Amino acid sequence: MTREVREVVFVDGVRTPFGKAGGMYAETRADDLVIRCIRELMRRNPQLPPDRVDEVAIAATTQIGDQGLTIGRTAALLSGLPKTVPGYAIDRMCAGAMTAVTNVAGGIAMGAYDVAIAGGVEHMGRHPMGEGVDPNPRILAEKLVDPSALVMGSTAENLHDRLPGISKERADRYGLNSQLKTAKAYADGKLQPDLVPVALRSAEQGWGLATADEAPRETSMEKLATLKTPFRPHGRVTAGNAAGLNDGATAALLAGEDTARELGLPIAMRMVSYGFVGVEPEVMGFGPIPSTEKALKKAGLTIEDIGLFELNEAFAVQVLAFLDHYGIADDDPRVNPWGGAIAIGHPLASSGVRLMTQLARHFAEHPEVRYGLTAMCVGIGMGGTVIWENPNWDGAAK
Repeated sequence: MTREVREVVFVDGVRTPFGKAGGMYAETRADDLVIRCIRELMRRNPQLPPDRVDEVAIAATTQIGDQGLTIGRTAALLSGLPKTVPGYAIDRMCAGAMTAVTNVAGGIAMGAYDVAIAGGVEHMGRHPMGEGVDPNPRILAEKLVDPSALVMGSTAENLHDRLPGISKERADRYGLNSQLKTAKAYADGKLQPDLVPVALRSAEQGWGLATADEAPRETSMEKLATLKTPFRPHGRVTAGNAAGLNDGATAALLAGEDTARELGLPIAMRMVSYGFVGVEPEVMGFGPIPSTEKALKKAGLTIEDIGLFELNEAFAVQVLAFLDHYGIADDDPRVNPWGGAIAIGHPLASSGVRLMTQLARHFAEHPEVRYGLTAMCVGIGMGGTVIWENPNWDGAAK
């Protein structure tokens, strides 16, 4: 039996405003955040009959409490989708939502699904990274990894050691620019269209409404220079050049291109290829470089073909390592045009879809760009990259 591979398209993506861990979402359930996103996707795309959704894949790094119980299935039920719609949970740490997207994309490509929802959620205020885990002692005793591999900030310090050309000052400047770009994006109304307002409840303060990210802040190089280096005395990683601890959720609608056209769904991006790789866990932040090499090779492209980049800013040093490898300037306008996780936040498993949603917005504004990519480093030593094609490209078939 022969089977044609179908084109997979990114239809739409949304996210909650990202909160500081234990901040505005302190009394909001994690599953309610992702349910809010799923409901918004369906509201924004009324031409999609709910019973045409074939799968709901939701990622969470800490799958306990209100992030447990096969959250993809429970979120599907609670969001009002028919009980016939299945769902499941995913864990690839920071790349959870990215993996949710690539997983369902594979199902769409081979014909198992026509339409699927993929996303992620992390409530780090309620579930700190590593809560409840029990690492096999052999992983350290047998020297499979250095103990620093289990502390993400320490892996960033290790990457600084490997790449001495990336100074603390350079990392701070990158962090400052992330804040400035995000502030401008908010002022220009770029981020707001895909933010889902979330009702907040506080036993002390009553009800409220989350409409913007909680983490962005005003700062300066002088202020950044005074911040502590919590992972190493006289280190280089600080709260100013790394993403914070955050709460938030994302969700995206994926479909076969033929199904999207049948239903009249918008086509925001077309998936080209993706790659996940493993690297030394001690230098986790190096991961996006080989994962991008893998994705480019599978697509038959080179880095020169990529016109827009959405790179997750878990740590400034991780992004700068990527830029140096490919000979891209720190302030290249193609990279994270609206800032990134250092300013916006990084609720672990949710972030991959935030990158994709922003890239889709950039594509709509830049028909001269044909290809873009989303990439991120992943805990325990991995990297993930997805390459996308712009359906608005001037030379593309309409």
